[in-house]
Amino acid sequence: MKKRRILISSIVSLIIFLIIILIMRFQNRVIIKDYNILHDEKFGGVFADISIDEFNDKGFVFGDSVDVEFSNGNKLSDIPYYNGYYVQYGEPQVVGYPGYEYIKICLNYGEDLWEKYKLSSEDKVTIKLHKPEKYLNIQEARDIEYSDIQGDQSDIEFANFRSVKTKNMKENVLYRSASPVDNQHKRASVTDKLIKDVGIKYIVNLSDSDEDLVKHINKEDFNSPYFLSLYEENKIVALSMSMRFEETSFSNSLIKGLEKMANNDGPYLVHCVEGKDRTGFVIMVLEALGGATYQEMVDDYMETYKNYYGITLESDKIKYNTIKELNIDFMLRYITGSDENTDLKKELENIKTELNKIDYEAKTREFLLSKGISEKNLEILKEKLYN
Repeated sequence: MKKRRILISSIVSLIIFLIIILIMRFQNRVIIKDYNILHDEKFGGVFADISIDEFNDKGFVFGDSVDVEFSNGNKLSDIPYYNGYYVQYGEPQVVGYPGYEYIKICLNYGEDLWEKYKLSSEDKVTIKLHKPEKYLNIQEARDIEYSDIQGDQSDIEFANFRSVKTKNMKENVLYRSASPVDNQHKRASVTDKLIKDVGIKYIVNLSDSDEDLVKHINKEDFNSPYFLSLYEENKIVALSMSMRFEETSFSNSLIKGLEKMANNDGPYLVHCVEGKDRTGFVIMVLEALGGATYQEMVDDYMETYKNYYGITLESDKIKYNTIKELNIDFMLRYITGSDENTDLKKELENIKTELNKIDYEAKTREFLLSKGISEKNLEILKEKLYN
């Protein structure tokens, strides 16, 4: 009888808690006030000193519209709160990304919000609910998660590992994958075995710094002996790249990585943490430089979303096209300069038609030379990669 009373009391308490949250949300009284902030120096943006779970326990829900105000007077009004990077390039959002320790406020792939708003560690942030679930339809359409547990996938799919096979690429010379050294997604040892099997000779690590590599190697769960052998032979370049394409540091890292490839023999591996965004960009550049077609680049890029999320054109056309348009189409417009006089709200088929007309080899060559690669290294790279 006593256990039953305790159970009833717990249920009543939970119901009261939920009612309070609903009332607060209805009255737009959901708020976190004067929280400390931290600069995300690598990727740009601001972390608020509150975990995702704590933030959500305050009454915030993915898909809400929120207002953000910093103590130095800068404000962002009516911006979405998502669990992923679902806004257009340069637009603001609050992010509770799985795996993040804290809530983040940023401009997606754009300027560093910390620098733009001249923030300091002395400043505070207040986040308030603007309108409940205003962006819920976008949250539900873009909300995709994957498991870090090997299940029914092959090792190749689990490691997001594959050779790049566009028409002009030499066979088995360029590979891409998840990280064979950073084990946060439990893929490192699987990837390490795969890169050993194909005889990778040089690695372009987009995500880590030299200091990061040492930390990964010294962790208790490190189990990537082939990666370690390449590291000891100085056959890895660690670029520590962000995803802010337009920043000079990004371009400098890209050129450094390509010139290192030109001056070392393949087969080459390009990877970041998941082998998704930064890897997708660099591989797209290399595919485009070799004269790949638009569809070849799309097919290779979207293979990642099949491996991680099971998303294909056949399984989920809306998500497939949304990801393609916001990610690969944007990347291609950036390197080819084809967005200067383009209405980005064109219908999808018109965008596809336009992107099919671009001379990617010429445009990418022009792009890389403008970013500082030498003519000599560019020609060496092309000789090593393409038929």
